[in-house]
Amino acid sequence: MKPRQKRFMFIAIAVAGVATSVGLVLNALGGNVNLYFTPTQVFNKEVPNGRSFRIGGLVEEGSVKRENDGLTVNFVITDTHKSIPVVYKGILPDLFKEGKGVVAQGAVGDNGVMRAEEVLAKHDENYMPPEAADALKKAQAANAADSAAMPRNVPVTVTK
Repeated sequence: MKPRQKRFMFIAIAVAGVATSVGLVLNALGGNVNLYFTPTQVFNKEVPNGRSFRIGGLVEEGSVKRENDGLTVNFVITDTHKSIPVVYKGILPDLFKEGKGVVAQGAVGDNGVMRAEEVLAKHDENYMPPEAADALKKAQAANAADSAAMPRNVPVTVTK
């Protein structure tokens, strides 16, 4: 073999090794990515079927219900436009409260209820993930558009 052919063979083997490594890393990461969705996206069925994902929003006021076993908690996550019921069995974080930010990880069942495996409470009053802040702004804009479309103070005439 000539030196030129040896160099070409070495380069080809190196490129194949790098391509194989990149392929293995991407395959491993693809299986472990937890996507973040809002309740509106879950309601619109934009979530992956049969896969775990994260949903974030606010705990709806008056929605927290505890079961008799002391560990199972039912609550509703909302982005102020749509709401998704959540069932979680475990110990909730100390900062978990109604009206506060929360992120739950799990999967949505056929009945539309999310079975959470993990619940994270917002740790700071001033911090909110950019995705959650954008989702809340969009939901508030949608609520404003819905309420603007509804007629107000329209006189009603009743005839007999």
